[in-house]
Amino acid sequence: MNLSQKSTENVDFMIEKIKEKLKVLNIGAIKSSHFDEEMYEELKDIYDLVMKKNHFSPNEMQAIAEELGNLRKNK
Repeated sequence: MNLSQKSTENVDFMIEKIKEKLKVLNIGAIKSSHFDEEMYEELKDIYDLVMKKNHFSPNEMQAIAEELGNLRKNK
């Protein structure tokens, strides 16, 4: 998968991988439909960070969740 290209499929992929890696319990809380391609670079940065680490402290998980919340498109 080429994540250097902005696409809905890549957003879907990154969100799913972030959820898997962080072991998100409330799956409905993070959906790829909450994000759009305007915030792609920021989402990719979070994805890269999450994929590099094996363990996350509670504070790190909270910070990541907050950043994802900041990236959500306004409805």
